[in-house]
Amino acid sequence: MSTDPFGEVLRVTLGEDTPSRLDKALALYVPEGLGLSRSRIAKLVEEGSVRRGGEVLIAKSKVAAGEEIGITLGAPEEVETLAEDIPLEVVYEDDDLIVINKPAGMVVHPAVGNPRGTLVNALLFHCGESLQGIGGERRPGIVHRIDKDTSGLLVAAKTAAAHQGLAAQFEAHTVHRHYLALVHGVPYVGDPRLRGLNGVSVETGGVVRIATQLDRHRGDRQKQAVVPSGGRHAVTRARVVEAYGQPAGISLIDCWLETGRTHQIRVHMAYAGHGLIGDQTYGGRRKMSEKALGVAGVAAAEAFPRQALHAATLGFTHPISGEDLHFESPLPQDICDLIEAFAKPVSAL
Repeated sequence: MSTDPFGEVLRVTLGEDTPSRLDKALALYVPEGLGLSRSRIAKLVEEGSVRRGGEVLIAKSKVAAGEEIGITLGAPEEVETLAEDIPLEVVYEDDDLIVINKPAGMVVHPAVGNPRGTLVNALLFHCGESLQGIGGERRPGIVHRIDKDTSGLLVAAKTAAAHQGLAAQFEAHTVHRHYLALVHGVPYVGDPRLRGLNGVSVETGGVVRIATQLDRHRGDRQKQAVVPSGGRHAVTRARVVEAYGQPAGISLIDCWLETGRTHQIRVHMAYAGHGLIGDQTYGGRRKMSEKALGVAGVAAAEAFPRQALHAATLGFTHPISGEDLHFESPLPQDICDLIEAFAKPVSAL
């Protein structure tokens, strides 16, 4: 971000696969999480707030890869962030930070479509006015996110110094994060679905490593996709914990992140042919065997209302004291109930 006399300017560099029209290019390359809806972007274009150098662009202006587009934001759409008395499961708290076990269904911070009921609203009530302004007005205290329908551990800062220290650790990829997920199939060493996939390799101990570039999906700006070049480097490792069915048709996997990109685990597991159970965006529809998993197991998996993904482990260095902190969260009840519905587990492969 930079500024000009009219307000804050967002600089967007167009990638190799950019559409030739400005409006389509902005839909693909404007970052998520800024509160810039399609309608607001269109309004900014119409108002003459989008430029290439000194040239004012219109929606149908021709653009090309490598060009930098400046978007003068002016006054943002108003999303008043209010404190709300929402119960929180606090795992750890001191004067500098707080660790929360976030339930599935809770959005982390307010945006135009979700102004209330978010984790930030709850934190403002729990922590009081001291949280205001730390890390930005819209996201006070927030240093990382987990998706709305992902459950599990998240840390927030309560002071500016803690925010700076935690943000530096996330940027350096030194935060220890493990996720548990239920996926279709079993991503094991001899898995034929993994053969020949670019960026997929097998390490010692049956660990599958997925290293690709991720970028905004060309057809749907709300999604991420594996791309052959450009984008951002992303690395996920996964190991089978337990497999379910006779033969195995679903497995519980332990995933850990070397990077932390938007939807990274969900995209990578779908790319590897093992989409998450319940993931309506990336999981795809795969026929499950009632003979293998039982009638109740298949019915439960097909009806599961969210991606079966849980942020189970979080470890980092306390940004003020220097102490190594490590937290664990057991699988939530809905995922436990889903596992109970499956046929007897088989040995991990």
